[in-house]
Amino acid sequence: MKLYPFQHTFSRTRRGLLKSVFATALISVSLTACNETELLNPTPLTSLADLEAFKNPDRVLAQVNGLYASVKSGQFLGGRYLVYIDVRGEEFLNVTNNGVTALGAWNHTQNSLSNEPTNLWNAAYLAINRMNLFLAGLDANPSVIDAALANQYRAEARFLRALTYLQMVQLYAQPFTKDNGASPGLPLRLKAEVGTGNNDLARSTVAQVYAQVLEDLNFAEQNLPATYANATLNTTRAHKNTAIALKTRAYLNMGRWADVVTEANKIVSTAAPFRAASGVAHQLQASVLTPFSNYITTESIFSMPMSSNDLPGTQNGLGSYYLAVIGIGDFSLNPAGIIGNAAFASTDARRGFIRNDFVSDQSRNRLTKFPTGPQHTDWVPVIRYAEVLLNLAEAKARLTPGAVDEQGLALLNAVRGRSNPAGVYTAAGLGTGTALANAILLERRIELLGEGFRSNDLLRTNQPLPAKGTIQAVPATASVYIWPIPQTELNVNKAAVQNP
Repeated sequence: MKLYPFQHTFSRTRRGLLKSVFATALISVSLTACNETELLNPTPLTSLADLEAFKNPDRVLAQVNGLYASVKSGQFLGGRYLVYIDVRGEEFLNVTNNGVTALGAWNHTQNSLSNEPTNLWNAAYLAINRMNLFLAGLDANPSVIDAALANQYRAEARFLRALTYLQMVQLYAQPFTKDNGASPGLPLRLKAEVGTGNNDLARSTVAQVYAQVLEDLNFAEQNLPATYANATLNTTRAHKNTAIALKTRAYLNMGRWADVVTEANKIVSTAAPFRAASGVAHQLQASVLTPFSNYITTESIFSMPMSSNDLPGTQNGLGSYYLAVIGIGDFSLNPAGIIGNAAFASTDARRGFIRNDFVSDQSRNRLTKFPTGPQHTDWVPVIRYAEVLLNLAEAKARLTPGAVDEQGLALLNAVRGRSNPAGVYTAAGLGTGTALANAILLERRIELLGEGFRSNDLLRTNQPLPAKGTIQAVPATASVYIWPIPQTELNVNKAAVQNP
């Protein structure tokens, strides 16, 4: 049986946190087996033991695919989340003053009534509740699929739940490294809800949210398959290495350097050329341009697939924010940001992602990593192997601040040298592990530009959000350093409190 990327559409109205559970949903999955194609349209999950949703194995699989589609919402990981995280940093300038396309995120004017934090929160918690409903429904219907497959599906749901909570806690709560996770985190919803009776739920601490993320990821690693039948599935569905890779990100955010090393060593060889020894054979591609044109290489660990009939919407697609296509393109690259840094050499191959436009007597640099406008069918990269290598390199550097770690340096140079062979670092030139860590942070700005990392990297290292254009810097003590809890949540969840 060959599986293809899912399609999923839903519409919803929302009055409070969980009423959106009752939204109309349509999930369709294309399956080809024995030269036959069946289009599945299961009844959406609205109860713990929905007989239609768990009527047969195909319908159960359709529900799994629907979970992936939920996190692929244009308001979440299908587009806007990555944009918000990047434009909060200093790499982009707003050029349209369009209030509906991340202007508030860019100029730090969000409040509890703003659409951007509200819509993203709603999309994420809708996805979380669908995962919880699926897990409960799977438990309530134990005879539909065999136990091993059921555990795989549980693992996929828990991986997606971990991913959702991890991305959310970085935006709506103080960094773990600020106070070892003692600050208020998120309402940690782990139960399937089909009504509003349990809306009141206090915010767990940041540390408790991370603990749940790691618990879900450990379960996922143990129960996910090592590989799937083809490269498309290896990129669009979670497998063991996907869970491991996400754990390196979580531990990096927590400053638990030794744990980053432990996890990364499972999928990164000890010496170049770096490659995963088991499961999917992840490795860097020879050219950094390749993963952004061929979406299913082994460098792409997990991505959100897009097609002409399965998109997040025009104002949600990554390309619509960064490229001037038929009048769209809200953000240009900041000349005073990373593109103006001497570390980003003119001969660096990653300059191939930058295009200079001259419009209305004004020159602007545009990011072209996601160029397929006006439909924006570019796949959204969520985890790339380059990130994992940089995660491991930074952890190694942090563990030995007084000396340059040999493997950490080699990992950094593997990423940097691919695009800028003349710009690789030497131990003598850096001198200390602290200098190596700073070089890695600089390299992340170049390598991961436009992929949703910049402000999260600033927060986890307790740095201010830098000034850009006319926008002043935001210190780590400012109320707008993190996003507010939406008022819609506070209205229906009386146990939740607002960020200071």
